[in-house]
Amino acid sequence: MTAKAETKLAQARHRVEAASRRTDTREWVVARRERTRHLIELGGLVQKAGLVELAGDDRATLYGAMLDCAARARGDDDGGSVLALWKRRGKRAFDAEAEATDTEAIDQ
Repeated sequence: MTAKAETKLAQARHRVEAASRRTDTREWVVARRERTRHLIELGGLVQKAGLVELAGDDRATLYGAMLDCAARARGDDDGGSVLALWKRRGKRAFDAEAEATDTEAIDQ
């Protein structure tokens, strides 16, 4: 077998293995995929909020900020008003983004 044929065979095997991994329905694989997707979405929110640029992509700073947010929410004596405030702000930001996206789509 020539080197070129071996390379093509290895590439074909790799494609078959990759397809098999994508369609694996074992419970732990599905759970891992869901968790990975969830973590990626959370990372996207950190990016979308502008925290990555604000912190200069310093993970210790980002982690510290998140720990501070969690401590504030835990120490909230008003019965969750901080969480309610954050939720309202987040919903408004999502709505404003969706509206801007809809407006852009109409303009084009």
